[in-house]
Amino acid sequence: MLIKSKQPLLESATTPENVYSERRAILKGLGLGGLLLAGPSRAGFFSKEASGPVPAAAKRYPLSYQKAASASPLVPTPENKILTHNNFYEFGTGKTDPFKNSQGLRLEPWTLSVEGEVAKPGTLDVWELINGAQKQGAQLQERIYRMRCVEAWSMVIPWIGIELGQILKQFEPTSKAKYLAFETLYDPQQMPGQQSRRIGGGIDYPYVEGLRMDEAMHPLTILSVGLYGKTLAPQNGAPIRLVVPWKYGFKGIKSIVKIRLVEKMPPTTWNILAAKEYGFYANVNPAVDHPRWSQGSERAITEGGLFSAKRQKTLPFNGYGDEVAGLYSAMNLKKWF
Repeated sequence: MLIKSKQPLLESATTPENVYSERRAILKGLGLGGLLLAGPSRAGFFSKEASGPVPAAAKRYPLSYQKAASASPLVPTPENKILTHNNFYEFGTGKTDPFKNSQGLRLEPWTLSVEGEVAKPGTLDVWELINGAQKQGAQLQERIYRMRCVEAWSMVIPWIGIELGQILKQFEPTSKAKYLAFETLYDPQQMPGQQSRRIGGGIDYPYVEGLRMDEAMHPLTILSVGLYGKTLAPQNGAPIRLVVPWKYGFKGIKSIVKIRLVEKMPPTTWNILAAKEYGFYANVNPAVDHPRWSQGSERAITEGGLFSAKRQKTLPFNGYGDEVAGLYSAMNLKKWF
């Protein structure tokens, strides 16, 4: 049962006051003791910006969180671009289709089950998780990360979330847990791309993704519940999505409802659809081109459109090599792409 919070969330002292001009207590905390699809060029990279009336944006709520270090050299992409330039094929393949078609997505209630090779399988109420995190010493954190789409465009996004490893520990993974299998909400009534292969890019839904256990436990890997100081918008994967900054954006599965810990490598949506183009690992590697375009550089989206964006060199592991390259030291990254 969802219970209204008696106390509002604390506000971040470093966030401008006007962010909180409209207040809402999200939900009473339960506590931790007790989640940009990247598609092939045929459907996404060359698609036109959608036209037509602009829908009323879904309500987003201010979050209390620990601000990222001000010394970060990364300049976030403007919020309006992050909100309107997306891949989320459940709502269409055009870059603005997710914004136009997702605003009615029902986000409350929302639960996330964790099952499989764990000693304590269970279910999290995502909204209770959001409000209870800071009460249990696992405060929401801002992480300003590069985001590199496999389609060779990029953004810098100020995510807000919790390390995935912190979430997993409470379920006590067993020694058989070698991989994580993630699953997106399946609700064709709300997601038009799940109703029609034409609208949804030919994908078999629900969308599924996977990580190796050590990747999931790495401190850079987070479950995001917000960006730019507020809860996630539907088109960005509300209310919870995966963020793994050294991998291509399609690994960042959105609107997650299930995490299953498994012993064998799980299937993933784009690898099922086109295995020669989209590998399981999807680490950003400028030395390994996509079969249909170079991955040596990318267009960094700012205020202008995609093709007016500044082109820049793509960095190995998206610039996070110092932190994560050791995870793959014994692997041929051209084979295991």
